[in-house]
Amino acid sequence: MTKRWVLKERADAETAARLSEEINVDPVIANLLVQRGITSYEEAFKFFRPQLEDLHDPWQMKDMALAVERLELAIDRGERILIYGDYDVDGTTSVALVYGFLREHYSNLDFYIPDRYKEGYGISDDGITYAIEEDFGLVISLDCGIKALKTIQRAAEAGVDFIVCDHHLPGDVLPPAVAVLDPKRSDCPYPYKELSGCGIGFKFLQAFCLKNDIPLQHLYEYLDLTAVSIAADIVPITGENRILAYWGLKKLNKQPRPGLLALIEQAGFKKEIDITNVVFGIGPRINASGRIAHAKAAVNLLLTQEQEEAAFLAEGIDDKNSQRRSFDSTITEEAHEMIRQDPEFKDAKTTVLFKKDWHKGVIGIVASRCVDCYYRPTIILTESNNKATGSARSVVGFDIYEAIMECSDLLLQYGGHMYAAGLTMELENVPLFRQRFEEVVARRIRPEQLIPQLEIDIPLGFDQITPKFYNVLKQMSPFGPENMQPVFMTRQVKAAGRTRIMKNRHLKVSVVEEETGITFEAVGFDMADYFDFIDSGMRFDIAYTLEENTFWGEGTLELYLRDIKFEE
Repeated sequence: MTKRWVLKERADAETAARLSEEINVDPVIANLLVQRGITSYEEAFKFFRPQLEDLHDPWQMKDMALAVERLELAIDRGERILIYGDYDVDGTTSVALVYGFLREHYSNLDFYIPDRYKEGYGISDDGITYAIEEDFGLVISLDCGIKALKTIQRAAEAGVDFIVCDHHLPGDVLPPAVAVLDPKRSDCPYPYKELSGCGIGFKFLQAFCLKNDIPLQHLYEYLDLTAVSIAADIVPITGENRILAYWGLKKLNKQPRPGLLALIEQAGFKKEIDITNVVFGIGPRINASGRIAHAKAAVNLLLTQEQEEAAFLAEGIDDKNSQRRSFDSTITEEAHEMIRQDPEFKDAKTTVLFKKDWHKGVIGIVASRCVDCYYRPTIILTESNNKATGSARSVVGFDIYEAIMECSDLLLQYGGHMYAAGLTMELENVPLFRQRFEEVVARRIRPEQLIPQLEIDIPLGFDQITPKFYNVLKQMSPFGPENMQPVFMTRQVKAAGRTRIMKNRHLKVSVVEEETGITFEAVGFDMADYFDFIDSGMRFDIAYTLEENTFWGEGTLELYLRDIKFEE
């Protein structure tokens, strides 16, 4: 699919030049830093050298004192405490963090993960019933609960207190909990708003440690879990998240907990683990547990302290991931076929598909794959409990949650955010919803939003690509939302020597920049279709990231192609 190349606005030249001199880096690096809002020596130092001492004071979070006091009271009274979390990666890592840490200091604990299919997302009635019947005095909810007004009210009436730790946007009314920890509360002065659910749990425990003179180093042993949650939940890797991800990745690479080490081995990673490895290798395996069976298995894996048990549990989760991939592949192909067969989709601005026997656990993944292929707001629906339930995914810049909200009279429930949402409706409403959603999106979406966008940081000449340049560039990691790996552009290159196709899909080519005569090896994944054009000697422009190839032991710089544009 043709992409729009969007070149970022260059940083203010005077600011970039001053920063380049102050911190002694290449002007291109300085430009990248200023684009990211880093304009002084102090800011650059904190960016390149994240320190745990720079984490914000947890007491700045609204209700933190109430939350810590209620936890201390529960421990003093010997109450049963239930740690409740969602079934995705952020939820399961949150539970493993809080339960795993607290059990070192208190034994009357249990954890609860709702069943994706029987209970759905968030604080369920079954979960409250369990808390009441099992005589829990306190429930700590993680990565959920901010909108669970009715279920938390039911718990309160039965004498069960709640501490809500959530990072989602609250509604107009907060749940009736003893404490609600959520930086997105309008009345919360906490300076960083983008923590993951696991990050909120971390801040709660940080405050608990400070109040009870527990060395923070004990809590830092759980940073590998925070890094996994930050990566998998696609939160911005800025500010506090950058500090937690940076140190969490160090822990993940040097001494991960047994469960994560077992997942790394299942994924077959040999090199240093980065955010991308977590997103595509570790996260999907943890998620597969709750998609195919019950996510409790993922928490058990993350909590085990025995490597042998971890290897056994990880093997079971890897089997679930294989099943997930099979479902994903089959349903994606069925979805493509439905789109190809229906002429209405030819000029549509949306994709809404329903099939009653599609596996509920993978419809979000299928929606993402359809967006990748057709690039328009997409909703994939299946039947569950005699209702149509689905997952929605959007394109850059389009708020799919607002579009769904305009159709709310046709829905039983919905929730989510700008780029991803979930929804449930009566089966008979599916055709009308599909029509209404198309009308809403067609009215709201701009034509350019239906063309995939490739954001390019800055043009680069091959003579600027040196080992020293790359060594500084590497230190800008961990990369992720709001600090993406820089994408460069070089114009007027052509193939130099032999061009090859690898595994019938990928392109391997030496490219030479005509102006300088400098050559680099380049790899284009899923770009085999370009072979004839490149091999013909045509000139072209390339967008790429820089990577180090260590396959033969000695590192060499390679270009990982993101897109190619040929001369007209």
